[in-house]
Amino acid sequence: MRTRNAPAVAALVLGIGLIATACGGDDDTGTTGGDGDGGTGAVSGEVTMWTYPVIADEPTHRAFWDDTIAAFNAEFPDVEVNVEIFPWADRDQALTTAIAGNSAPDVVYLIPDQLPAYARNIEPIDDYLSEEERSDYRQNVVDSVSIDGQMMGAPVLQSVLALVCNKQVFDAVGQTEYPETWDDLLEMAPAFKDAGFDMTAYGGDVANSLNLSFYPLLWQAGGDVFNEDGTEVAFNSDEGVRALEFVQQLVEGGYVDPGQLTTEPPLEQTRIAQNKVACVWHMEPQYLVDFWGEENVIVRPPLKDAEQIQYGTVGSLSMLSSAEDKEAAGAWIDFVTSAERAAEFDTAGRFFSTKESVGALYEGDPILGELEQFAGLTTVGPLNEHAREVMGVLAPEIQAVLVGDKDPQQALDDAADAANALLG
Repeated sequence: MRTRNAPAVAALVLGIGLIATACGGDDDTGTTGGDGDGGTGAVSGEVTMWTYPVIADEPTHRAFWDDTIAAFNAEFPDVEVNVEIFPWADRDQALTTAIAGNSAPDVVYLIPDQLPAYARNIEPIDDYLSEEERSDYRQNVVDSVSIDGQMMGAPVLQSVLALVCNKQVFDAVGQTEYPETWDDLLEMAPAFKDAGFDMTAYGGDVANSLNLSFYPLLWQAGGDVFNEDGTEVAFNSDEGVRALEFVQQLVEGGYVDPGQLTTEPPLEQTRIAQNKVACVWHMEPQYLVDFWGEENVIVRPPLKDAEQIQYGTVGSLSMLSSAEDKEAAGAWIDFVTSAERAAEFDTAGRFFSTKESVGALYEGDPILGELEQFAGLTTVGPLNEHAREVMGVLAPEIQAVLVGDKDPQQALDDAADAANALLG
C-alpha cells in the first residue's frame, strides 16, 4: 500500500459531465456482474483502490489497510490489491483527470454528493455484494447511495448529527427540560436571551454548507430541495417558507448571534466556545468537549417539526466501470464493507456503522453512544448532479432574509428561478 499525493493536474481539468459522456461505462465489456455470493477463492485479478485520510491517524489508517489486504488474500490469494491514500485536497480534480486519461483506479472512496457527478463512470454495486451484507444496510443508508434504484457504492461508514445542548447553560437559566420541537426552542428562547445566552446558532455565511444549516430544517418541515424526478427545485414550497420563517424568527427575536449570519469565525472565537449558546444542530458533539467539558455535552434527538430528521454523511466504496477485473473488485468491496470488517474501520475513525446487525459500537460512551442511537434518522440530502450549484444560488437568498433585505417567499422564489435555469 502506498501513501502519496494526488497526481498533479497536467492540463486543464475537463468538466465531470464531459468526462461522463466521453468515458462512461461500455455496454460491450462482457461483464454481467458478480454472483453476489461473497466470492470464492477462484476469483483472480488486480484491484487498485484510491481512498483518503478517513482515519486521521496515518499509522492507524495504514495498518488497517495492510491488515485488511492480508485477511482478504487469505480468502482470495489470486487477487492483488493495492490501496493508495491520497490527501483530501483536490481529490475531484485528480480523479477527473485520471478518468479522462484512462488511468483511473478500480475502486474509489466517494461521498454521496460525488455520486451523481461520476454516475456514468460507476458500475452499480448491487450484484457484487452478498445478499447477507446487502440486506443488512439501514434503508436510509441505501437511499444515500442509490440512483435510479441502483446502489452506486457500498457504504462503509456514516456520520450522525443531532441536537447538542450545553448543560451548563441550561443549569444557569434553571431550565431542566431540553427542546424536542421547533416550538419548544422558540418557547424557551426568551428566558435564555434574558439570561444573556443565545438559544442556538445559525451560520449564514454563504460559504457554509446548507446541509448543516437550512436543509435540516427544510427536511424537518416536510420539504425537500428537488422534486421527485430532480428536474426542478422544490425548496420554495410552503414547507420551505415555513423553515426559513423559523430561522427568521430566531434572528428577529435576538436568539442567535447576528455576527454569524454573514461571517464564519473560527469556532474558538464564537459564543458557542464561550459557553453562551444553549443548543446547536450543525456540529458533531465531540468537537465541543474541549469548550464545554464532557459532562456538559448533552446529545438529544434531532429537532422535530413535521418530520424528525437530520443530516449525516455516508462514505462508500464505488467500482468504476473501467475496472478490468470487476469480479475481483467486487469481491474486495464486499469484503471491506462486510459488517465485521467495516466495524473495525468505523471505530478506528470514530464513525458509525451502516449495518443493522452491528448494534452498538459505542455502548457506554456518553457522547458517541448517545449519537449512535440516531443513525437511522439521518439523510445525506439530494443526489443530484447540480446539488452544489443549487446550494450556491440558494445560500445568498437565505442570507438576504436573515439581514432583512427580503421576505422568505420572495427569496426562495428568486433562488428557485436561478436554480431551475441551472437545471435546464
